[in-house]
Amino acid sequence: MAAVAKKHLLLPMLVIILGVAWLLNAMEFMPDVDWIWTLGLATVGILTLGVGGLNKFTCVMGPFFIVASVCSVLRQTSRLRLETEIPVLIIVFGCLLLLVQIVKFPLFHAAKPEEKK
Repeated sequence: MAAVAKKHLLLPMLVIILGVAWLLNAMEFMPDVDWIWTLGLATVGILTLGVGGLNKFTCVMGPFFIVASVCSVLRQTSRLRLETEIPVLIIVFGCLLLLVQIVKFPLFHAAKPEEKK
């Protein structure tokens, strides 16, 4: 799918996810979880990968936001303490930074040096 076509899907996907999060809150599905925040984090991660493609930036930020979303649910349901969540997120961030150096993903287009004409 072309990058332009992916961008056209962005708004409908965001509206659907917002509606699902709102419905989960309204139905009190796992009432201790703030679904708008949690699904918002996951959405940012998924859309970063989906719309941005695979590059050094998206391969760090996309998975990081998805892991942050999972950690958020675990913390809000008392399965993970904040004192543990923050170090876990720092470790995940470092591992993702290491991964993009090892796998040699392309640079994010804004980070590429401009070509001289």
